[in-house]
Amino acid sequence: MKKHFVTFYSAGTITAETTTKEIDSWDVDKAIEISKDIIERYGETPYAFRFSTRERTSKDLDSKITKRSGNYYLGGKLKTFEQIKEEKNPINDILLSNMECNNWKKVITTKTGWTMPLLEEDIVLSIK
Repeated sequence: MKKHFVTFYSAGTITAETTTKEIDSWDVDKAIEISKDIIERYGETPYAFRFSTRERTSKDLDSKITKRSGNYYLGGKLKTFEQIKEEKNPINDILLSNMECNNWKKVITTKTGWTMPLLEEDIVLSIK
């Protein structure tokens, strides 16, 4: 048996709040529509989502993730290491250090203000 899911990420107190829904396929437009109905604690709404596929055979007690997408960000502001360095703002010292140590080329600041690495498999959607 094979099923597809979409997990939505919203700002939380310390880590992201998540909501996972079953979906017919890895359909980005459908996931965007579903995201509009998700409201987490404190009225937070999703800033990103990711797809996964779970499979289970008759020998398995539970399903397991067999495929996972990168994050699809619902808009956000991209910055490169060089752009952040040019700002010469001491508040960015830890971010620059993390980017350098982890070889992150870009970061994204989401609509909720969270800044995180933008990985090669991630996609930023043009959502207002």
